[in-house]
Amino acid sequence: MIKKLSLAAMAIYLSMGTAYASIESKTWSASDEAKSFLQDTIVIGMLASPYGAGWMDDQQLLDYFKDARDNGITGHEYTITAADHNFDDFLFHHYKHRNAMAKEPDNFIVVHSNQDIEKAHVERKTAVLWNSQTATILEEDVTRMAILKDMGLTSMILAYNDIFRTGSGQLAAYNGRDIGLTPWGQSVIDEMVKFNVILDLSHTGSKTANEAMDYMEKKHPGTPFIYSHSVPAGLYKNESEATPKGCYRAIPDDEALRAAKSGGYVAPTFTEWMMDGVWPEDISPKQAADMIDYYVKLVGVDHVGIATDDMFSTEGVVDFAMKNAKMYDDGGYMIKAFDKGATGNGELSKILAAVTDDLWARGYTNEDLVKIYGGNKMRVYAQLADGIDPKAFQEQYAQRLEILTKMRNEMK
Repeated sequence: MIKKLSLAAMAIYLSMGTAYASIESKTWSASDEAKSFLQDTIVIGMLASPYGAGWMDDQQLLDYFKDARDNGITGHEYTITAADHNFDDFLFHHYKHRNAMAKEPDNFIVVHSNQDIEKAHVERKTAVLWNSQTATILEEDVTRMAILKDMGLTSMILAYNDIFRTGSGQLAAYNGRDIGLTPWGQSVIDEMVKFNVILDLSHTGSKTANEAMDYMEKKHPGTPFIYSHSVPAGLYKNESEATPKGCYRAIPDDEALRAAKSGGYVAPTFTEWMMDGVWPEDISPKQAADMIDYYVKLVGVDHVGIATDDMFSTEGVVDFAMKNAKMYDDGGYMIKAFDKGATGNGELSKILAAVTDDLWARGYTNEDLVKIYGGNKMRVYAQLADGIDPKAFQEQYAQRLEILTKMRNEMK
């Protein structure tokens, strides 16, 4: 089990070998057409980088986002708290991020509506959409949801790996301890819907997730929910070296289908250690495109996004895991994957143009990629934050993006 001893062993292993997550990952060659396409569309990834777990130095953060902007990445669903962080932790991490961004105030926009994302695209800024990978930041007070929303919280996960007051995370479920959605979890969902914070079911055990979806469909019909960064279990189940239970972070097809039916989206994460039975040293553009293609064939092109779950460096990941050992009690799964070399992520600024070339070769159109790279997420944001009919948004998005990109190019 990944307890302190195992994690310490992992830390020693990393100190002896190559330790990386994304900032040292490979840059893949791509066509000029693909690079230009990323500049002309809105791209929204998913980044998991609480202060101390992903970055320590302000300049490291600023350089990362500059690279992303330079390569056409418009914005990021951005994890600010996780595990069992409390409300004070949220305030601390919020300050650390905002303090770093304050050194370059003209380069960042904290998103409160789709207009903020559009503004970031036109003005070549970074759009930040706060995500919390835990509901523990509410502590005992669901009314804090209103404060969090005002501070820019876009989405929230009910349970991170372990058992919480809201229900069980995926690792607890993997170990046979999925308690399902609790009454408190229902109250949290009610407040999320009230204040248009998106229910994110990544990291959530299947029993808890399905009961949360049941509750949404019954109590809040028509409100979309999402998986912001979850690999598809079905893509890896037939790999020759796949583990019997698969990666505990993967989701089954039926959960992805329910998210799509709600009007939400599923976003595969380009994270190597979660690719059960493959565990590549560097996730390739083809492998990333395989994830996208799998979900498109399963749920349709209108309900797929992209993510990386990027945490900058493996050393930060290990340190975070050591401090939260109970939540990484996975029987050695992560160590096995790391031992195979799968210590990283495909950083969007380094891989997405090459993924674009691969998807074009498979027959995907620019219209398809505009949806996958950002449009599907923006449709959900528009429905919840702006009250815009999702069908109307979808019909108008391509034309609006063309106008915005023309404005962007005129501002060069």
